[in-house]
Amino acid sequence: MDHLVLEIGLAVTLIALVGLIANKVKFSVIPFYILIGMAVGPHAPKFGVFDFRFIESAPFIEFLGRLGVLFLLFYLGLEFSVGRLMKSGKNIAVGGTIYIIINFTLGLVYGFSLGFPLEETLIMAGITTISSSAIVAKVLVDLKRTANRETEMILGIIMFEDVFLAVYISILSGLVLSGSSSLGGVLLSASYALGFMLLVLVVGRKAVPLLNKILNIRSNELFLLLIFGALFLVAGFSETIHVAEAIGALLVGLVLAETAHMKRIEHLILPFRDFFGAIFFFSFGLTIDPTALGGAVWLSLGAVAITLFGNVLAGMLAGKSAGLSPKASANIGLTIVSRGEFSIIMANLGKAGGLMELLQPFAALYVLLLAILGPLLTKESKLIYTGMNKVFRFDRKKAKEKEPLKEPDVSN
Repeated sequence: MDHLVLEIGLAVTLIALVGLIANKVKFSVIPFYILIGMAVGPHAPKFGVFDFRFIESAPFIEFLGRLGVLFLLFYLGLEFSVGRLMKSGKNIAVGGTIYIIINFTLGLVYGFSLGFPLEETLIMAGITTISSSAIVAKVLVDLKRTANRETEMILGIIMFEDVFLAVYISILSGLVLSGSSSLGGVLLSASYALGFMLLVLVVGRKAVPLLNKILNIRSNELFLLLIFGALFLVAGFSETIHVAEAIGALLVGLVLAETAHMKRIEHLILPFRDFFGAIFFFSFGLTIDPTALGGAVWLSLGAVAITLFGNVLAGMLAGKSAGLSPKASANIGLTIVSRGEFSIIMANLGKAGGLMELLQPFAALYVLLLAILGPLLTKESKLIYTGMNKVFRFDRKKAKEKEPLKEPDVSN
């Protein structure tokens, strides 16, 4: 197909159709968007003389998908505020550290136990450690859990992961691509990432009175132009200093959530979030080659199993460290179990370094499985926690901890 507008029209129609099917069967739309993308992507098989694959339009659809990630994270940031997030700074640092240590260690153990070389194992650990900001944001919004207490920790872990990702990619790029890694370069990259986040949050909070005046505009057109300009500038700049553009979008949302115009921004941005968010998951499916997944089935299933275990364990420990209930703690682990864009980035780094070809189909199938399981587990978190509670008796332990000490019987 040579007509870009026609292909985009077909893509949107397909997305709408599978969305209707998902709503009909009352299941998360995310896996449906990804699967239809796989079915019509450049890597999909051609059926006879008919070629319904999205080839020429794939790069443009991918760009629209990138915008979808920005809108998803921006909207999620609007549901919070800088002040609310910074109050939980210590808990987030502890919880994020717990999450990274557990999942990264399990990834290393898994790779080494299967006999993978050091570089391949490091790539595999990176693939299995970082959760998908886009999927997590989509699920939180769809399930209306942005007001939940544990969502602060979930957001914090996402941001904490990005600092880790900046450091880790710096190390791996030096190791895999050039055979060496400069400690100074790694520290500089980490300080850039952390410093930029803190700067935006602190300066943004101080600038709220000024932002209230600037955004006091009647015209929705000019209002949106200002919002979009700030969103794309900050997100684009963040990428230039090795902070994920999605985190830049999240930071803008957190800052604007402090303003008096938050409700207006939220209302106007909602259609863009939904439209471009759907495009993102479709574009993600376009990148997956379904014919290359077969050789990585058992490897991916094993990785999914250790990820589920690691996430639930990390969520329980991170939630406990923040004083959250066992149920809220379980929600943390089940919500951030999805893997996505960052895992694919890690796999592409391995490809660029000439490492094992198995890494790419492994990452694709692993991400696909968790993109399907993640939203489902989050939606059914209450049922899952009930089952866990029957085995581990979390509520009974909590009751014993609160039970007051009995006075000794001195009647005799």
